[in-house]
Amino acid sequence: MTLVPLSPRLHRVLGINAPIVQSGMAGVAVPALVAAVSNAGGLGVIASLRLPPDAVRSAIQDVRALTSRPFGVNIWLHDDVRTSPDPDAIPDDVVRGAQAVLNHFRPRFDLDTQLDRPPPANDLVDAALDVMVDERIPVFSAGLGIPEPELVERFHRVGTKVVCMVAGVEDAVGAVANGADVVVAQGSEAGGHRSHGTKLERQTAMQSSTTELVAAVVDAVGGEVPVLAAGGIVDGRGLAAMIRLGSDGVLLGTRFVATKESGASALWKKRLTTGDRTTSFTDGFTGQWARVLTSEFTDEWEASGAEALPGLLQAAAGQDLFNAAKKLGDDQLQPLYAGAAAGRLHDIPSAADVIYDIVTEAQAALDSD
Repeated sequence: MTLVPLSPRLHRVLGINAPIVQSGMAGVAVPALVAAVSNAGGLGVIASLRLPPDAVRSAIQDVRALTSRPFGVNIWLHDDVRTSPDPDAIPDDVVRGAQAVLNHFRPRFDLDTQLDRPPPANDLVDAALDVMVDERIPVFSAGLGIPEPELVERFHRVGTKVVCMVAGVEDAVGAVANGADVVVAQGSEAGGHRSHGTKLERQTAMQSSTTELVAAVVDAVGGEVPVLAAGGIVDGRGLAAMIRLGSDGVLLGTRFVATKESGASALWKKRLTTGDRTTSFTDGFTGQWARVLTSEFTDEWEASGAEALPGLLQAAAGQDLFNAAKKLGDDQLQPLYAGAAAGRLHDIPSAADVIYDIVTEAQAALDSD
């Protein structure tokens, strides 16, 4: 299957024919999915957050064994993730409040109630970045934070292109000033985590719809670098709409979760393609704001008024509960990340079919303009 590039500029910068980048989603972006996306003409992206250096290197080598096409590796550069906060510095009432919500659900799996702080997190980001530079990956994808000029230069020296996801115009301008080759404008409809480099208040973090943000980012930096759109895009009509706004392509997350090659559980894929797919914006699962399928947990967390533990310590505090829910297939007590357009998904195709169908539908829509 050969696709004529819809975005010659994106083709020049990233070497891809289909203007589609797959989001680097933990637990989803396994080597099989990454390679399938790249082999189909898009850009597959490995998720490396919280992986030790050897695991990052292994994932890169596994993808290289499956494709000769360009691919990327993603990691967060969030202030409280790159250097994890000290658990002992968290106020007692914050710990008690978060644990109270988690304890409400622990009896469902015969888990002991917890009152203690979680253990400190391992600082793995810089070690993962070292591996990426050493492996001379084709593309580095930065999420939840802007790469500093020195980091961008390290990647450029080994021939790596830098893609930076942002959720605001100021960050887009900053990313380009620091040398980023491509900017992804992530609107509030996006599933998963909002790409801010620091923890913001809920209402601030939720601002800027995809169409609003893409148009503003294109105006601000589109003359300098390609701009991709992310958030609420699941088909060719969405890609065509974003190209009409001036973007060079799209980054897709939710659509690729529900594919054959995805590492997501069968339960997650089913929930994305059938039944009620209402979403909620919560920090109760990880400590960072994310859009997930609404559940008993999101409702209870919201009603409690509890404050999430900083960094990813919230995820560490609830690890026993969330892991038990995954193991036993309880869809109410685990994070099932989903964008606002999940209700338009009804099948679980191959990644190649997703890319082909989206590009051909977008091309037909643009040709009819």
